[in-house]
Amino acid sequence: MKQKLSGFKTEVANSMKISLNQGYNGDISARDAGRIGGQMVKRMIEYAERNMNGGSNMMK
Repeated sequence: MKQKLSGFKTEVANSMKISLNQGYNGDISARDAGRIGGQMVKRMIEYAERNMNGGSNMMK
């Protein structure tokens, strides 16, 4: 799971033209880190909404 999230993070960063190093990335700005994380959450929510079961009561 950790590898998948790391790959997803890299994919999102690349799409935003933010370069990440493999491993430690403490040298990127808090703004860029927040933008990457926010975009990851947005995409995960969109994915979950598309794949939700029609009979789910979770959102009611």
